[in-house]
Amino acid sequence: MASLKDIKKRIGTVKNTQQITKAMKMVSAAKLRRAQEAVVAARPYADKMADVLSSLALREDADSHPLLAERGKGKALIVLITGDRGLCGGFNANISKTAERFIREKAEGFESYELLIVGRKGNDYLKRRSGMEIAKVHENLVGTGQVSYPTGALLGQEVIDLYRNGDYDSVFLVYNAFQSAMTQIQTVTQLLPIVPKVVEEGVQVSDYIYEPNANEVLEEILPKHIEVQIFRSLLESAASEHGARMTAMDSASKNASEMIGKLTLQYNRARQAAITKELLEIISGSESLKS
Repeated sequence: MASLKDIKKRIGTVKNTQQITKAMKMVSAAKLRRAQEAVVAARPYADKMADVLSSLALREDADSHPLLAERGKGKALIVLITGDRGLCGGFNANISKTAERFIREKAEGFESYELLIVGRKGNDYLKRRSGMEIAKVHENLVGTGQVSYPTGALLGQEVIDLYRNGDYDSVFLVYNAFQSAMTQIQTVTQLLPIVPKVVEEGVQVSDYIYEPNANEVLEEILPKHIEVQIFRSLLESAASEHGARMTAMDSASKNASEMIGKLTLQYNRARQAAITKELLEIISGSESLKS
């Protein structure tokens, strides 16, 4: 049985840990509020742009721009967005498993897949898995600050260059979409080529009028669409990570409270047993003196 000193020391250690988890929860809650506001602000623009571009891809010939062209089922690039830090529950592991499952099951029927990973945790998880070809890793791309559009634009331009150069026949984006502090949705979406909008049978498709001309408009708006979608996914992932960390630290704080309660009960019982033992020794000594 542990001594009173050992139990008391352990209670102190758990209390110190609880202070850390409570502080981390408060920090994550503050960051989550700002990240959630950024996500809510970015979603309408990103959704509308995706809708317009999918409609535009339906109307335009696939050869009118490289980002619209279908190339077959050779090699696909998976852009996986994870975090650089842990202590956020299953946030990083779940999205990494989603990407791994997507590749192993060959969900889209490609011959081979390669990964472009954003975040150290995704790389740590997948580099140990056989069959996972990692083309490039970006660590600390976002850092501890807020996600900026230039960051998304740089990553988007890198993906566009890889696709235009013919290195890949398709590009997929895998990230955690933010729903609430307790819920993140593992999302897989095709980024390139841009998927044409599905039109119901019998619905007439109208055409667009381009100014100054179709080529210039497509050359400007299609790369911007890729940048916006990647920026949006970075915002979603950041908000999801803060929410997951806040939830994980809240659970850790509650578990610490329960452990402190159990250790305190154990300490009181041990102390009571020690006092009872001392009393028995005193009574036994007193009886011996009388006899």
